[in-house]
Amino acid sequence: MKLKGYALGIVSSVSYGLIPIFILPVKHAHFSLDITLFYRFLFSALMIGGYLLYSKENISINKKEGLILAALGLCYAFSSEFLFLGYDYLTAGIASTVLFIYPVIVALIMFFFYKEKLNKISVTSLLLAFTGVIVLCLKGKSLEINYVGLGIVMLSSLFYALYIVIVNKSDIKVSGFKLSFYSMLFTSGYFMVKALLAKESFAIPSLTVFFNFTVFAFLTTVISTLCLVFAIKNIGSTPAAILGALEPVVAVIISVFIFQEKFTFNLLMGIILILFGVILNVLAGSKKIAHS
Repeated sequence: MKLKGYALGIVSSVSYGLIPIFILPVKHAHFSLDITLFYRFLFSALMIGGYLLYSKENISINKKEGLILAALGLCYAFSSEFLFLGYDYLTAGIASTVLFIYPVIVALIMFFFYKEKLNKISVTSLLLAFTGVIVLCLKGKSLEINYVGLGIVMLSSLFYALYIVIVNKSDIKVSGFKLSFYSMLFTSGYFMVKALLAKESFAIPSLTVFFNFTVFAFLTTVISTLCLVFAIKNIGSTPAAILGALEPVVAVIISVFIFQEKFTFNLLMGIILILFGVILNVLAGSKKIAHS
């Protein structure tokens, strides 16, 4: 069961890391990003909804749960939107790596707003992660920071961190599948409203585009989410979170081999520092739980 859990954790990270393969061609083709994300999350919600019906799980929610799930949907929507906006300013590899500092932001939110103590390991992890971000921004030996791009992707990371904090602190009593279903439904609703306000067409131009939307939703969202839920059940949240370190690695590999991003020494060092920082942070969190 442990081996299965680790395998599922790896599949979850790899599938999420495939996002640039689908998003960058959409951006280059100047196809509407709002429509793309609307269909990504709608199709994902329908697939998970189908699973819920198949497993005969009750999908009704009360008003309080509805409000929390709507907040989660908005956080997920903002995180996705800012990440894809960030691709205009940073390469997919750097953007995906900066996004991955969200566990560190979670630790900071818990420290400032919930008065959780930061131990030495947590502080070291914060310093490593932020040093990694600075190294990523180094061009040669000069500190040339794309502040707009960095700020946008940091906002993406912040909203993903808020998503996690809300899940942990809201004490919502729904299953992982149900939570994913409604989060994605509300996320697709956000992009639908945006597209309607911009008077964009919801028509899918061809069967190929429909197929791409379906594969995009299935691979990067459904597979990633469901494998993560089962991985946590089999091996626990700490090892599953550590395996999440593969997400930016996969994104960087894709950016280098498919989109010809230069694999520089700074990129390598930035990734290593951020991964070490995040893994330390996760381990510090698990120690805290073990001692409490």
